[in-house]
Amino acid sequence: MKREKCWRWALVLLVLVAGILVLGSWQLLGQEEEQAEDLPELVIYSPHPLEFTQPLLDEFEKEAGVRVRLINGGTGKLLQRVKEEQENPQADILWGGSVSMIKPDAGLFEDYESVNEPMMRPEFKNREGSMTRFTDVPSVLLVNTDLAGDWSIEGYEDLLNPRLHGKIAMADPAVSSSSYEQLINMLYAMGKGNPERGWDYVGSLAANLDGRLLERSADVYDGVARGRYVVGCTFEEAALTYQRAGAPVRIVYMKEGVISEPDGVYILRNAKHMAVAKQFVDFITGHGAQSFIARNLHRRSVRKDVAAPEGLQEKDNLVMLSAAAGDIGEVRQQWLERFRRIFHGEKE
Repeated sequence: MKREKCWRWALVLLVLVAGILVLGSWQLLGQEEEQAEDLPELVIYSPHPLEFTQPLLDEFEKEAGVRVRLINGGTGKLLQRVKEEQENPQADILWGGSVSMIKPDAGLFEDYESVNEPMMRPEFKNREGSMTRFTDVPSVLLVNTDLAGDWSIEGYEDLLNPRLHGKIAMADPAVSSSSYEQLINMLYAMGKGNPERGWDYVGSLAANLDGRLLERSADVYDGVARGRYVVGCTFEEAALTYQRAGAPVRIVYMKEGVISEPDGVYILRNAKHMAVAKQFVDFITGHGAQSFIARNLHRRSVRKDVAAPEGLQEKDNLVMLSAAAGDIGEVRQQWLERFRRIFHGEKE
């Protein structure tokens, strides 16, 4: 009987201890939730893939003591959202999108000179006030080596090969900034410096696309890596990421010429969390973040003191081009409309 009473008391004691532990856990959880609610918030619109952004955001949250809410989407759709919400911004930062694509709407964004601006390479200076450069992004072709076999794909001219009909991946330049950069690159490369002379090539390429334009930049490089397309018009970092992951792909720097356009990080005008937004711009253009990006995320830095990722082609060994008109608002709209008409077979 004594033994039974002891067991009963032990059971009661165990239940009491368990109750205290559970209550303590709930209180601790509640405290953590309250602390999280008390943290400053930063809302970011970004077209970058999560595998690119997450390690950087994790570090920023830890370093700055803030909560970041990330909303993904294509550059064109996010930019349209910024326009629609400009009277009552629902985000603080647009992180991504080429300067060429965003510059015509520079008035949507806050002027801010990062503390890192003195360390930017001369060609990547924030001359506009609201256009902080983030990374240097050359346009490239990505070729699936299993599918291409011995086909010669070394530049834009090779994309007109009839055997590639319907096997070329390209996103809609109206919604993808990397695809818009490809359009600019084609016009200047195939027009030999005169974009007006490049439209004949665009018409021939559109016919070889067989009526297919993809909705996202990611659909291009992922489609090539998975064997849905033989070749895609994309950007260097995405191509290198798949190559280093072991996908059967190779990177082609177009023999006719390559344009390397920076993308940016932009603070929305009248952002609700302005101080934290400026802190993020300083963080993401800082030496630590830029070194991590070059070393682990395969992108070229815009800073003078950060070397290019290992294994990439030196720009001195490429045919490099520059574009004079692609970031002018009126020209951009004209070019996108002209591309749309050509792609859909409408008369110009």
